Parts: sequence; C-alpha cells; structure tokens
Amino acid sequence: LLVLGGPDSANDPTDKMQQELAQIKRALEHGTPCLGICLGLQTLVKAAGGGVVPSKEREIGFMGAAGEQYTVQLTRAGRSDPLFTGLPGTLSVFQLHGETVELTSDMTVLASGKHCQDQIVHIADKAYGIQSHFELTPEMLKIWGREDPDLQSIGLSSLRAGFEDIRESYTHIGTTLLNNFLHIAGLK
Repeated sequence: LLVLGGPDSANDPTDKMQQELAQIKRALEHGTPCLGICLGLQTLVKAAGGGVVPSKEREIGFMGAAGEQYTVQLTRAGRSDPLFTGLPGTLSVFQLHGETVELTSDMTVLASGKHCQDQIVHIADKAYGIQSHFELTPEMLKIWGREDPDLQSIGLSSLRAGFEDIRESYTHIGTTLLNNFLHIAGLK
C-alpha cells in the first residue's frame, strides 16, 4: 500500500479522511507492506495509534528560512535498516508540510531533521513513513509550484534551480528507497 501526500490533514474529521484511516488501519492489522509519503506518513502513524500535531516550523521547498538545504540524517536504527541499503547517512530532501507526528513506543525514528525530528519512521513490520517527498519529479514540481500557495511564494524558477542542484542524487535516493521498500515488501 502506497499512501501519498496531499493538502489534507490526518486530523480532518471528513468522511474521506476517516475512511482512509480505517483502510490504513486494516492494512496494518493484516501486515500489508505500507509506504507513506508526507501526509501518508502522518496517516500511517495516526492509524497505528500515534498522533499528528502542528510542526514547530513549517518546512517548504529545498531550503529553510536561513538558507540551509533541508537534509535528514539516518539514526543508528536507520543506518542498519534495509530501507537505506546503498544510501549515505545524510539525504537531501524536498519538504512541503506544516504538521508532524507523535510516535508510539512501538515506532522507530530512522532519520531525523533539524526542525522536524521524525522524518522517516518504521511504523510496523514492513510499514514505513517518509515526511519528505522523495517521489518528486520535475513535472510534479512544475505543477505543485503553480498550485501550492507556499511554493508560489518561493517561485517556480527558484524551485527548479534548487531541484537541479541535487537532481541526480535526489533521483538516485528516491529510486533506491522505492526499490528497497519493494524488496522489503517481497515484491522484488
């Protein structure tokens, strides 16, 4: 099960969100391999008993307010987790979120960031969540840059330049994470 991002909150009381959370909970209870990205991380954590709260600092784009590139660092647990086979200990990321997660004692942080600590999480057996957007492509960035008000404030040309600076390694990281997850899920 791949659970992607979106403009909603895992805390929304809508029928749509309640149905999504119920479906994710069933998948987790059945041991279905799950990978959540951004809102997908948040819904997986919430469905597994954790919480979703506002971030202390919204993270938008490739760089923080002080001009530093967003990165996540693997924790000790992350360095030995098969999700990161073939990847370095520090990963450059693209962020687009204003909420973060509160984990249960059964969940493990695999990568942490400067402002948002719980960036990549092992939620349950074969269930992972990633706060950042490793699935980003130039085409997606163009669409998101035109539609998302937070990204509009950065500007499409700045977003494109930020992506081009890390495109080769970013594409390698995203492809490797997906392939590693498929291997963990027994699909590769």
